[in-house]
Amino acid sequence: QVQLVESGGGLVQAGGSLRLSCAASGRTFSTYSMGWFRQAPGKEREFVATITWNGGTKLYADSVKGRFTISRDNAKNTVYLQMNSLKPEDTAVYYCNTGRGATVLRDPNSVGNSWGQGTQVTVSS
Repeated sequence: QVQLVESGGGLVQAGGSLRLSCAASGRTFSTYSMGWFRQAPGKEREFVATITWNGGTKLYADSVKGRFTISRDNAKNTVYLQMNSLKPEDTAVYYCNTGRGATVLRDPNSVGNSWGQGTQVTVSS
C-alpha cells in the first residue's frame, strides 16, 4: 500500500486560508485518483474533493465548491487542498486517501488504503 501523511492543518479565523498537504511514501501513487475527506466529531466521514491521476478531472462537494481547490504534484508524490474563505463548519479532521484506480474517488468506503491520522482544521468565528 501507499503510506499517506496529512499535514498543514491548524487554527484559522473565519475567512482565512490553509493549504493541506498529503505526502505519499513507499509505492508511487501517480496512477491513482486521490480524494480528500473530513470528519467532524460525532459525524460521519464525508467527501470533500477528488482528483484523477493526471489532474484532468476535479470534483468537489457542494459545501466547498468555489472555496477549495484540489491539486497534485506527482513528481513530489503530494496532493494538496487549498482552502479559502474558511467557515466554522469546515472544522474537522481532514484525511486523504487513494482510489483503487484511475476513476474519481468520492466514496469514503471505497478507498484503497487504510485511514491515517489526518490533520486537524479548526476555524474560529
